[in-house]
Amino acid sequence: MAAKLSGGGGGKYQVEQNSEINVTPFVDIMLVLLIIFMVAAPLATPSVEVKLPTAVAPPQTNPPVPIYISITSNGRAYLGDFPVELEEIGPELTGQIGRRNPADERIFIRADRGTRYGDFMQVMNSLQDNGFYSVALVGEDNAPK
Repeated sequence: MAAKLSGGGGGKYQVEQNSEINVTPFVDIMLVLLIIFMVAAPLATPSVEVKLPTAVAPPQTNPPVPIYISITSNGRAYLGDFPVELEEIGPELTGQIGRRNPADERIFIRADRGTRYGDFMQVMNSLQDNGFYSVALVGEDNAPK
C-alpha cells in the first residue's frame, strides 16, 4: 500500500491535476536537432576554393501584368476592366504595352459561352493586325478534385 504524503483528504484513487508543462522532452529534442545541424552545416558548404568570375548579365525585370480581354454575350469587349470597342482592341493594347514587343506579349481572352463567333474573330483579327500572336483562351476549370 502507498501512502499519500501531502495534500488534504480524498481517496487513494483521486488524482490531482497538474497544470505545469513538462519541458524536458522539448529541450532534449532541441538539443539533438542542434547537434545534427552543427554536424551537417559544414558538410553542406563546398570546401574547394575557386575564384568565380563576375556576372555581367543585366538584372531581370519583373514579368508584366497579364492582359485580359473579356467578351460578353452581347458583344461588348473589355480590356482589363475598361470597356473598349471591338475594332479598337489592337491599337489600345499597343498603347498600353508601350515600347515592348507585341509578339512577346501573351494576351488572355475570356469569352462568354453565348459570344458570337464573329465577335470573337473580330477581336482575334484586331490582335493579329497589331502584332499580338500569343493568345491564350481562358476557360473554367472543371477538373475533379
